[in-house]
This record gives sequence, C-alpha cells and structure tokens, in this order.
Amino acid sequence: MQTAGDIMTTDVITVTPETEIVQAAKLLIDNRINGLPVVDDQGRLVGIVCQSDLIVQQKRVRVPSLFTLLDGYITLSSARHFEREVEKIAASRVQQAMTPDPASITPETVIEEVATLMVEKNYHTLPVVKAGRLVGVVGKEDVLRTIMLGK
Repeated sequence: MQTAGDIMTTDVITVTPETEIVQAAKLLIDNRINGLPVVDDQGRLVGIVCQSDLIVQQKRVRVPSLFTLLDGYITLSSARHFEREVEKIAASRVQQAMTPDPASITPETVIEEVATLMVEKNYHTLPVVKAGRLVGVVGKEDVLRTIMLGK
C-alpha cells in the first residue's frame, strides 16, 4: 500500500509567521500552489496559509447580528469569530492570516486516508510531519498523479 511518504514533495516552499502577505501571495502564484506550510525557525509546522486565506482580504466584513433582551445586547455569532475575520482581512503578515495548528499527516499515512481527508475536509494541501518537523507536503495533484499511474 502506498503512503504519503511515497508521493510527497520533499522540496517544500515554506514561509514563516513573519513573512509579508504580499510575498506569500507571490510564492503561491509563481509556483502555482494552493498552500504554503508556515514553519518556525526550528522547522516545526505552526500553520498553513492558503490562497483562500489571502482572498479573504477582499471580503466584506459582516457585522454580527444583534438583538436586545432586557436592555442588553446579545450577538448571534461569536465575537471571537468576528475578531478573527477582521484580523485576516487586515493581515499584513502570514501569522495574521494563516490557519494555526493545521491538519497534518505522517509519511506512513496511507493514500486512501490522505484522499479521504482531502475530500471530506476539502483540503488541497496536507503537510507531512515527522517527529514534529515538516518533511514534505501532499497536494491533490500528487494523489491524482498516483491514481493516473495506477500505483
């Protein structure tokens, strides 16, 4: 059975939390990739920034709906969710736009499990981590290539 380690890309383009958003967007476009793992200075995975995280900067902010009850205001959505959305829209650094603690797989994860995660969770890129450090990534194209080659 093939594993993530068999099909992963090991020459991974990464960014740090301090990378500027414009630089991350350029890396995504120039390399025609959907996501960039975010690593700390020890190579540990701390987040992932995807095209959708950057596109959100063009989004309109939806103010949370409020209703009054006994002269008090109650929001119909989480204040933290609203704050996070505003933070992403105003982001100038990757740390502000990234998804922290992203889903990841190990080199031993079988392809069927990788495909299931991608389909069920709508992931385009999965970081591959071994002993806490980023060792590769598996993208949808990697899985499709494996299927096409019949392996």
